Amino acid sequence: MKKKLSILSGLLIVVLLWIMSSPLSSWAGQVITEDARLWARKVLKEEKTLQTVEGKNTLAVLYFQNKTGQIELDPLQKGLTLMLITDLSGVKDLQLLERGRLQALIEEMGLAGSGLVETGTAPRIGKLSGAQWLVGGDITAGQASQLQIQSHLLQTATQKILGDPVAKGELSNLFIMEKEILFEIIKLLKIKVTSEEKERLETPISTNINALIPLFQGIEESDRGNYKKASELYEKALKADPKLGVAKDAIKELKTLGLITAPKKSRELLQSLKDQTSLTDQLSPEDTVRRERAPVDVTSPITIELTFPAQ
Repeated sequence: MKKKLSILSGLLIVVLLWIMSSPLSSWAGQVITEDARLWARKVLKEEKTLQTVEGKNTLAVLYFQNKTGQIELDPLQKGLTLMLITDLSGVKDLQLLERGRLQALIEEMGLAGSGLVETGTAPRIGKLSGAQWLVGGDITAGQASQLQIQSHLLQTATQKILGDPVAKGELSNLFIMEKEILFEIIKLLKIKVTSEEKERLETPISTNINALIPLFQGIEESDRGNYKKASELYEKALKADPKLGVAKDAIKELKTLGLITAPKKSRELLQSLKDQTSLTDQLSPEDTVRRERAPVDVTSPITIELTFPAQ
C-alpha cells in the first residue's frame, strides 16, 4: 500500500512540475519570475529554427492599446488582459498563456512600450508562444463619457481575423464590457461551456471600479519591479473591495516569493513580545526567574492594545 502511495505521489509531482513549466497553462501568477524570463529567452534564441507548432485550443490574450488620449486610462491596457485571462483560465477546454510569460516575452522582444497587435507583431507572438489563437484590441473614446473596447480574435496559422467583438459603456461598467467581450470570444471559438462554467464566467472579479483601477496599477508596478508599491496598491484595491480574490492572491504571491516583508516596527514588537512571553508548555526554575514580574506584583489589570498592519 505504501509503495502504491509513493508511486502516486511521484506521478503527481511530475504532473505538477509539467503544468508549472508549460508556457500555456492556467497558472496565474502576476510576478515575472526568472522561469518566465528563461522561457522567453529560449524561444527567442530558437526563433529562426522554431517551427510553428500550435497547441490545441491554446489562446494568448495580448494587451489592449489605450487610444483614448487619456493617460489615466493606461491601467486598462493590462487590466482588461488580466480580467480576460482570469476568466478564460477557468474554461477546461482552453489553455491560456500566462500573463507573466507574456510580459517576459514582451520585455525580451523590446516591445514593453508598444502595442502587440500591430501588423507583423501579433503573428510573431503567436509563433513564439505556440498559441492557436490571439486576442488583442484597442480602447477608444466613444460618445459622451463612454468607452469603446474593440477586440480582435486572430487565428495564428492563417492570420485570419475570426471576429471583432465590441463593447461600449461607462468606465464604471468596465466589468460588464469585459463580460460582453468574453462571451463573444467563447462564441467565436465555438467552445461549449458547462452550466457551472457559465455561472462562474458570469461572476465579475469585482464590480467596483475603485478596486479594479488600483489592482491594475499594482500589476504595472509589479512588472516594473516596484513590489512594495504594488503591494500598497493591492491593499488599496482590497480596501475598496475586500472580496477581490485576484488582489489577495497577488499579495500572497509577493509574500511567498519574499518580495515584500512585514514593517520593521511590527517585527520588533513581535520579537519583544516573544522575549517576554513563555512559548513553551514545559516550565523550569530558569523560566520563572526570567519573568520580569510575578503574579503577586500585579495589583491592577493591565490592558495592552496591539495594532498590526492589515494583511
